[in-house]
Amino acid sequence: MKLALRHVFVVIVCAFALFPIVFVVSAAINPLGTLASSELLPTGASLGNLVELLTSDSYPFARWFFNSVFIALVSSFASLLLSMFAAYAFSRMRFTGRRVGLMALLLIQMFPQFLAIVTIFMIFTEVTELYPAFGFDTVWGLLLLYLGGALGVNTWLMKGFLDTVPKELDEAATVDGATHAQIFWRVIMPLVTPILAVTAMLAFIGIMSEFLMANVFLRDPESKTLAVGMYGMIAGDHRNANFGMFAAATLITAVPTVGVFLWLQKYIVSGLTSGAVKG
Repeated sequence: MKLALRHVFVVIVCAFALFPIVFVVSAAINPLGTLASSELLPTGASLGNLVELLTSDSYPFARWFFNSVFIALVSSFASLLLSMFAAYAFSRMRFTGRRVGLMALLLIQMFPQFLAIVTIFMIFTEVTELYPAFGFDTVWGLLLLYLGGALGVNTWLMKGFLDTVPKELDEAATVDGATHAQIFWRVIMPLVTPILAVTAMLAFIGIMSEFLMANVFLRDPESKTLAVGMYGMIAGDHRNANFGMFAAATLITAVPTVGVFLWLQKYIVSGLTSGAVKG
């Protein structure tokens, strides 16, 4: 009886988890492409919604997809590198203002970035006038905005992981004549691969799905990200007519996230057994 109840519970959980996925797939292949005609089990199948999505002049989905993936990749890599440098300094070095700096990062992260939207808007207004390439409706401007918002939490995550790495490894490498740069890249980096992979994955997923800040700063259809552009597809009176295209866009949007997860999961496992300890 207990085993049967466990199987029933597992089946219910799987059904609950798969229901939205099945419904989205059904809506994506629905020939009519409307919300009113969408069903869990479609009466027909067609790729018309996908073709209309990729060839639409009103909704440049391909451009949105490129903008989102480009911003997520570049911002994740840059924030990961800068956060790693900062975490290494806070973990391994002792300097004036170290404790104050850590507490400041912690306190700043307690408040969401959107609370500073008015100040950020005023700053970018001036930046747009002086340097239009980094202002509103630009990929580089939004990238810089994301880059600054992720440094604090990433630094704290990596700093806590670096504290668990024995300092004797640094001392042994120093005795062998290694410089700080060599210690960082050849000794520390292979050992912290798991936290690098986790942080990169979280940063990528967060940026791909971010909507509030991007909706404020991006107004040109060609500069929008997937979250902002897809919201416009179903906003107002377009919700029923464009739901099929929206469902198809949702499935395509999941591809980069799943791909990054599959690519990074091997580093989470292999990183634990590589580097100086293995050597």
